[in-house]
Amino acid sequence: MITITVGTRRNSYVSFTSRGHAGYAPEGQDIVCAAVSALIINTVNSLERFTEDEVEVREKDGFVSFRFVKPITERGTLLMDSLVLGLTEIEHSYKNRYLTVKVKEV
Repeated sequence: MITITVGTRRNSYVSFTSRGHAGYAPEGQDIVCAAVSALIINTVNSLERFTEDEVEVREKDGFVSFRFVKPITERGTLLMDSLVLGLTEIEHSYKNRYLTVKVKEV
């Protein structure tokens, strides 16, 4: 299962962590992992290209984490809202069997 934790502080995004593998299908054929990865990678790339937000990114097999160095901008917030929406829709589509999304105050 993939566990996503989105950290907020005073209703503002501060961090994001994704751990694990979906287990929907064998490696290389897992459409849930592919969808989650595409959303995360696109969001990080979009934050870096289309906003003034600074993010520190860490990644290794089955783990991606990023945090905002400074308070997030309005554009960054929109991108993060979109990421959370996309991930939550995947979570609900597969009835929480392969992905769990948690938004919590940190």
